[in-house]
Amino acid sequence: MFDIGFSEILVIAVVALVVIGPERLPSVARTLGHLWGRVQRYVNGVKADISRDMALEELRQVQQGVQEQVASTTEALNLVEQELDQHMQKIDEEVAKRNQSPVKHFSSAAIKPSEQKIPEQQTFPID
Repeated sequence: MFDIGFSEILVIAVVALVVIGPERLPSVARTLGHLWGRVQRYVNGVKADISRDMALEELRQVQQGVQEQVASTTEALNLVEQELDQHMQKIDEEVAKRNQSPVKHFSSAAIKPSEQKIPEQQTFPID
């Protein structure tokens, strides 16, 4: 965070020792340590809150995308269902027409024996 090296910390400690004095320096250092810990906990808490908010926003975006996909898939399925219903109605109408018209059944007995064609057998030369 602050690029402070060892030599700079040593200068700060010497100035603090001179300004504060050797008697009060341990209590001031302890107080500064507690304050520094509080600041770090506060900063970490803010970072965690920001991370949670960002993750929550990402989840909302994912949820919205999934809902859009579900809606488009549902719409596509409804269209397919309508098309299938139309085809089934056409098939039902066609079946109803065929049931009303006389059906002609052909059997092999109806064909005269002279009209029946028998396939010729092929002979293969044997080597």
